[in-house]
Amino acid sequence: MTERIVSFVMSGGVGSRLWPLSREDNPKQFHDLSGDGSMLAKTLRRLTARPEGETPIFLIAAERHADRVHADLAGLDLAGGGPLFEPTGRNTAAAVALATLRTLSEFGDSLVLVVPSDHEISTPRQFWHSVEAGTEAARSGRLVVFGIKPTQPETGYGYIEVAAESGGTFDVSRFVEKPDIETAQSYLKAGNFYWNTGIFLFRAVAMRDAFIAFQPDIWLATEAAYRAATSDLSGLYMPLELYAAIPSNSIDYAIMERAKDIAMVPAGFRWNDLGSWQSLLDVGPADDRGNVIIGDVVAIDCENSYIRSDGRLLSAIGMKDIAIVSTSDATFVAPVSHSQHVKKIVEQLEKSGRLETRFTPAHDRVIESGAWRRRVHHWLFQETLPLWSTSGVDERHGGFHEALGLDASPLMKPKRMRTMARQVYAFAVARARGWDGPADRLISHGITFMAGKGRTDKGGWVRTLNVDGSVADATEDAYDHSCVLLALAHAHMSGNPDALRLGEETFAFLDAHLEDSRMTGFLETSDGKGERRSNPHMHLLEAFLAWHQATGERAHLRRAARIIDLFRSHFFDPESWTLGEYFDAEWKPSAGEKGSWTEPGHHFEWASLLVDFAGRSGQAELSGFARKLYASATANGLNRATGLAYGAVSRQGLPLDLISRSWPQAEAVKAAIALDGSGGPDLKPEIEARVGRLFRWHIDPAPLGLWIDRIDERGRSLASDVPASIFYHLVCALTQYLDSTADPKA
Repeated sequence: MTERIVSFVMSGGVGSRLWPLSREDNPKQFHDLSGDGSMLAKTLRRLTARPEGETPIFLIAAERHADRVHADLAGLDLAGGGPLFEPTGRNTAAAVALATLRTLSEFGDSLVLVVPSDHEISTPRQFWHSVEAGTEAARSGRLVVFGIKPTQPETGYGYIEVAAESGGTFDVSRFVEKPDIETAQSYLKAGNFYWNTGIFLFRAVAMRDAFIAFQPDIWLATEAAYRAATSDLSGLYMPLELYAAIPSNSIDYAIMERAKDIAMVPAGFRWNDLGSWQSLLDVGPADDRGNVIIGDVVAIDCENSYIRSDGRLLSAIGMKDIAIVSTSDATFVAPVSHSQHVKKIVEQLEKSGRLETRFTPAHDRVIESGAWRRRVHHWLFQETLPLWSTSGVDERHGGFHEALGLDASPLMKPKRMRTMARQVYAFAVARARGWDGPADRLISHGITFMAGKGRTDKGGWVRTLNVDGSVADATEDAYDHSCVLLALAHAHMSGNPDALRLGEETFAFLDAHLEDSRMTGFLETSDGKGERRSNPHMHLLEAFLAWHQATGERAHLRRAARIIDLFRSHFFDPESWTLGEYFDAEWKPSAGEKGSWTEPGHHFEWASLLVDFAGRSGQAELSGFARKLYASATANGLNRATGLAYGAVSRQGLPLDLISRSWPQAEAVKAAIALDGSGGPDLKPEIEARVGRLFRWHIDPAPLGLWIDRIDERGRSLASDVPASIFYHLVCALTQYLDSTADPKA
């Protein structure tokens, strides 16, 4: 009876050497590069084509690609297998350890076959013949690899050096990394070097023992994540915090270069890893001059060139041995002999914060810009503003209610100065966008309450008032003063007669009592106590930019520039592209978890403000910082189940606060809008998707004019009330969305 072979397909790579076609959200295994389906689907079909013998097929893939994976699995009989989803990539050693654990737990000490998902093997019968040729060596406990006899000096592949041959298999002497051209030529001449296909065959116990001997930390960490996994009909899912703790290493470095008595089977199948544009030129359907032409292309007098357009017309004349690849947002041009160096382009783009390496403007995923306009306009002007301009206003004691219940009734809570100011700001923004409600009266109502009840003896503003307007907490807080300044700037632009004077008095207080005497930012409170935070500085930056807009005075821009200097020198970490929250008096990250604490919502807020400041100051390089903040927040700060931003993550991307609040989702909309106009990729589909998530999770499930502020990691509401402090986030983000999608002809 033919022995069972449990097959695993690794589908976690990015394929950056095929940029701009292959990207993080749509890597090369999901592309149809040589006809008849995606590379992943063809790999799975090849595994199902084993002539005889039981072959359960499993797929190890990134959880963010789950939808694409399920599409490629449709209609395939995996013989009891299924997808295993990685919440984050930990390289191939973790994937092989996971394959081994799955096999041991379900099939015992069976043979295991591990194959990449992105290789072109056009001869499935010969593929399985080669695999069967390695089963005897694998059954005896040896780790088996498969090599291809080289036909030219290739610098894009790893090599296997072999020694003695016995029974159709060779003893492996060593594995060699991708060589330079001279070394590759010497390997070809030597005759005992093979290209490494990255395909492995082994007994499960043999690989387990190898991990325990050489990499026990990888094995134990993978085992912990696997034991804690949950399963449903769609696949197996491992907890992020446990899987992220697995050391990241390749199977080659971790095991194969250390293990002894490895066997190699000379592969009898046609193989190409399709890892470069040169390789696609080699296997593609060529015309009579050696060109591979794909898409809307006109090529005249071209030879041996790969020319592809995934969008608009591409024309070329007189190209020889050139790769030209054009997508809707990027174009790559290089001699095909240099196509292995695409990674250098990708690295340069990532260093500068460009998003074209991460997001694909695929035609089948484009959402029409402005698709949410009607719903957004109605919610703002027919539902939310009418409710908060009535039920949200305290007509008896003055000011605004701190929160409403989910039945829209006012809750009698102490009134924070920041909330009072934010309501004034929101009504001023709504007025500027054409709201026909009583904005002027509401702005005056709020400012009268704030100035009449909330001033301190030194000319500042108190932190909290009781419901009746008496002082509850007289602390003079930098965060509150930033909100007051922001509100007064917009009130001044709305024509309020008191706003300019109050703004000037607040600036005088800020300079006298909250500015750090060392000229390094601002104190948390006027008494100088408390740890330092980046957040009040971000809101002061927002306020300074608003006053520059309101008055045109460059003094406000100079104030803003000092905050930007702090961002560059202390807040932003260039290694992780993250923004710190908590610092000591010397602006060093706080000790412990606080020093690693980052908030995706603040990344989005900073991104918008940096783009704004860049436009006013001419410091265009700040848009690069904004893109990096946006990229790190979207890469590491989003709940994979809901697509919503977590409350906080570590600098390494581990969730620290699993709650998704409504305001970070609104700030994500603002950031995408700001970046869409800053010279990067087209983010209009991204904007629509973020507005859609905001309504899907926070707005549509709530009663009319309200929102669900807090959602747990599984998408369940944790809201007990509706905080007024969020109103300004939503009004500002959604009015900006309406502005950005307005018909210029209207």
